[in-house]
Amino acid sequence: MTTGLENSSRIDLTTEEIFAAHEGGKLSIGLTAPLDDKRDLSIAYTPGVAQVSRAINADPELAQKYTWAARLVAVVSDGTAVLGLGNIGAAASLPVMEGKAALFKRFAGLDSIPLVLETTDVDEIVETLVRLRSSFGAVNLEDVSAPRCFELEAKLIEALDMPVMHDDQHGTAVVALAALTNAAKLSGRELGSLKTVISGAGAAGIAVAEILLAAGVSDVVLLDSRGIIHQDRGDLTEIKAAYAARTNPRGLTGGTAQALDGADVFIGVSSGTIPEETLAKMSADAVIFALSNPDPEIHPEVAHKYAKVVATGRSDFANQINNVLAFPGIFRGALDAGAKRITPAMKVAAAEAIAGIAAQDGLRPDYIIPSPLDERVAPAVTAAVTGAVLSRNGSGG
Repeated sequence: MTTGLENSSRIDLTTEEIFAAHEGGKLSIGLTAPLDDKRDLSIAYTPGVAQVSRAINADPELAQKYTWAARLVAVVSDGTAVLGLGNIGAAASLPVMEGKAALFKRFAGLDSIPLVLETTDVDEIVETLVRLRSSFGAVNLEDVSAPRCFELEAKLIEALDMPVMHDDQHGTAVVALAALTNAAKLSGRELGSLKTVISGAGAAGIAVAEILLAAGVSDVVLLDSRGIIHQDRGDLTEIKAAYAARTNPRGLTGGTAQALDGADVFIGVSSGTIPEETLAKMSADAVIFALSNPDPEIHPEVAHKYAKVVATGRSDFANQINNVLAFPGIFRGALDAGAKRITPAMKVAAAEAIAGIAAQDGLRPDYIIPSPLDERVAPAVTAAVTGAVLSRNGSGG
């Protein structure tokens, strides 16, 4: 069993081994039925397959049982916000989407197909996926730039009768909530009492704010490149204005220094840097999650001077906030339960399951979250998400 305390040293990679591993792609199609003789061929293809097609024509719900569509995740990107590389286009994003599909298979046993689209128009992407909707059972949006990602996810949720999630938003948010739950326990505080500052109001920052509010954290302050988001600012986008009305209950104005004064938690999901002197304004036993990659907003060595618990998005430091802890089990749980939506309750349940695994091992400042390679995580998240669906529906429908 992997408990994941081993994943905190730097891994040296060579260019040769990286390109060799990607040559020809990282995915292939495998068979689940034999094709060894004419009888097998007649069953899997013509004439036998015609009976199955006729049955599905008469009852479309049978496609759930007799095709792979119900268990297939489409990993969709337009290549506009790929890793730390930015808008590199559809073709260059494909290796990343292949990697995401490989993670679905490895950690949740789900088949998935990468789909990279040569358009950045939200309505064209929606139309494309609606036309393909019979081919898959869920959509994982990946590396779509903000603020378009908010509109795209919302429109797809309405247009497709299946689970849809933008992992850059919600995967990050789920794992951040799990880590913060355990960090609060270590510092002897209730999650809901934490004064939390989120630096970055893009895809991840908005999603982190949303899940913290859903989990009962009432004092959340959002920062963008122009400072604290508050209701009196006249330069806010529609999405930021909506969150200005739901966050910053003390009515703070100003920038990072004003936001961090007395704050218990800092969560960085931006590409900026935080001056060290502002960290000294935080409360005792502070929590700092500097999640930008490859360069955290605050280097962990500096953060540890002011914080009891420090996390990053990198594998070479303790407490890595890694989306792979969340998305495989969330999608597997949603599909197992026959859910048509991925709800806030399902995301909170996933976070609680992830946090619980680390808690049962014994929490330490350098261990508040399991390793991405921990074999216990995906099954636990799957069970928690399925349970959340059953609890809501009273049946599993």
